[in-house]
Amino acid sequence: MSLVTPNRIDFSNLRGDLVGGVTAAIVALPLALAFGVASGAGPVAGLYGAICVGLFAALFGGTATQISGPTGPMTIVAAAVFTQFGHNPAAAFTVVMLAGLFQMLFGFLRLGGFVTLMPYPVISGFMTGIGAILIIMQLDPLLGYEAPSTVINALTVLPEYLAHPNWGALAIGLLAVAVCFRTPLVIQRIVPPPLVALILGTAAALMLEVPILGAVPSGFPSPQLPDFEPGLLGEMIGSALVLAALGAIDSLLTSLVAENTTGTIHDSDKELVGQGVGNVVAGFAGGIPGAGATIRTLTNIQAGGRTPLSGVVHALVLLAIALGLGPLVAHIPQAALAGVLCKVGVDVVDWRFISRAHRVPRRDLILMIIVFVLTVFVDIVTAVGCGIVLASLMFVKEAADLQKESIRTITNTDEEHLFNEEEVRLLKQCGDSVLLVHLAGLMSFGAANEMARRFAALERYEILIIDLIDVPRIDGSAGLELEELIQRALDAEREVILVGLNLPVARVLTQLGSLELVKETRRFSTRVEALQAARLIKEAN
Repeated sequence: MSLVTPNRIDFSNLRGDLVGGVTAAIVALPLALAFGVASGAGPVAGLYGAICVGLFAALFGGTATQISGPTGPMTIVAAAVFTQFGHNPAAAFTVVMLAGLFQMLFGFLRLGGFVTLMPYPVISGFMTGIGAILIIMQLDPLLGYEAPSTVINALTVLPEYLAHPNWGALAIGLLAVAVCFRTPLVIQRIVPPPLVALILGTAAALMLEVPILGAVPSGFPSPQLPDFEPGLLGEMIGSALVLAALGAIDSLLTSLVAENTTGTIHDSDKELVGQGVGNVVAGFAGGIPGAGATIRTLTNIQAGGRTPLSGVVHALVLLAIALGLGPLVAHIPQAALAGVLCKVGVDVVDWRFISRAHRVPRRDLILMIIVFVLTVFVDIVTAVGCGIVLASLMFVKEAADLQKESIRTITNTDEEHLFNEEEVRLLKQCGDSVLLVHLAGLMSFGAANEMARRFAALERYEILIIDLIDVPRIDGSAGLELEELIQRALDAEREVILVGLNLPVARVLTQLGSLELVKETRRFSTRVEALQAARLIKEAN
């Protein structure tokens, strides 16, 4: 399927997609309005950002259950953009359009697949962290107070709120939690628990004094045409790249969560294109930028959404609200919404990994905990970035240890299992005059220092044979260490022979200029040829 081909709208899961989209829209509404205000563009801009990105990401994206719209990280960067270009709002919305175009370019360049390389402890850490954030951030609304802006803020004011709760709101919230957890399966087949919780909570709120969603702004935003300020073009492109990269990471992380939750496979590159199309349209429509939203996506999944139709429904419901149906949702109590999101948070936590925490390797557990803590108390992008770096360093350490074990320095026939009979015979004839260095596997910077250390103590030889038969590839660091080894031997007026040099290794050594140190007459394809040449050199001396 082409990256720009619209997704086929599938009605096979109509009830689940309708309920999932409606529930996700109700969850998205207050967030979109709040993010619009926080960005500095206004609540209507937040609402239309959710509508445009949500609709077009669903139509063109690569994750069936993804719900897209303004997110915390994107809003923070967007706020900086709208502040920077506050004198010319059209230029700020142009940055949003450029960010969308860059995201589409990322998809066409097939950069989305890199997210699939993420280690599972990292995925587990940020999934569990997201679940914890969801639960912590809903505790204040559950007690009848305004939703906090950060986890730290939520935990700071929680003791005071616990001492003086709004009992009506708490009752509604606990009712919503109970409905989400304990609704009989027979009823679940007819109507999803989150929708039941919102209906019952709204009915109860009519008789109690509790915080509700309240009035919703309506109307159309002002369309925006691209406006490039020549003197600020560099800054505009830079800001757009930051938005594009952040949105890509945010969206693809959410795609991974959705994939892990539903057991489906997503197309990362198509998802980037879909997000890009959504942000381009959002910029034209005067909306703020968005990305795949984890909370809304998981709410959609838990409510039954399984196809792109749920994302389309989510966007259309928000559009209907923007065009005048706001009073229908204005009386939904915030505590009922908090109860629904608490259930979502519990379901997001990676209980499978946690239940095996005492069995998994300690380093995986430590990595998961680090990512979890950073997700909860810093942000998802930082957490995942640190997790990937730490996991990569762990992998490099393991690979380096394996590479070190593969380095052998042979001066006699003790390593006869490496050689055939002819090679053993020739090696014996050469005696102690030959030092054969056998390398195996991918040789990288991880083994470079070990090569230098291992060879530093070896000085008693006349002919150095570097055996690269079992080396498929080599990087620049290991290549430079090989050059150092060769140069040291040549400076000591010793002969150097290369054997088994394949094309990828030869290319790296040629680029470094290292291969020029060894004459072509001293390069051989087999060990037998190299050992025969070494014997002739010994006899000649």
